[in-house]
Amino acid sequence: MEDEDSRLVQQTLDSDKEAFRALVDKYKRPIYNLAYRILGNVEDADDIAQETFLCAYRSLDTFDLKRNFSPWIFKIATNLCFDRLRKKKLNIVSIDEPISEEDNIRWQLPDSSMDPQNLYESKELQDVVQRLIASLPEKYRVVIVMRHSQGLSYEEIAEILDQPVGTVKTHLHRARKILQEKLATLSPSLIEE
Repeated sequence: MEDEDSRLVQQTLDSDKEAFRALVDKYKRPIYNLAYRILGNVEDADDIAQETFLCAYRSLDTFDLKRNFSPWIFKIATNLCFDRLRKKKLNIVSIDEPISEEDNIRWQLPDSSMDPQNLYESKELQDVVQRLIASLPEKYRVVIVMRHSQGLSYEEIAEILDQPVGTVKTHLHRARKILQEKLATLSPSLIEE
């Protein structure tokens, strides 16, 4: 698969625009998903996906054909997401805080007495999980998204983030632990021991 990517990169460098279109078609959904999971916003994810391919196209001549293409393009997308987060501080909502200051109404969560399978499939739980992921510190949120949403290996994540594999594993472990603790307060039946 990576050999195909290298071939497409070389063809693009040789002025074959259809080759780059093939790379875009292959990576547009994973790049969008990564951006959406990190930023939590459809419009920002669309912008980042487009910007990723524009940056990749402009920098394609710097790509080392002996390396894998996917970590390179994911790194571009991740860096653009980090830039967006720095420029625009996201309003992250804590599920532990009241919704408004005037009234002490708290977030309403799904009934934990529901069957776990049905609860998992419900849109409400997906929204809660997305909010919990969004509430993670940036360094933890990114590794969770890359590992579980994008299915990247520890080595690929380490390469994208310019971190040792051990650091990636530590951040992933801590992120999972934070999520597990927060989920346990929502619905203890969801957490598998």
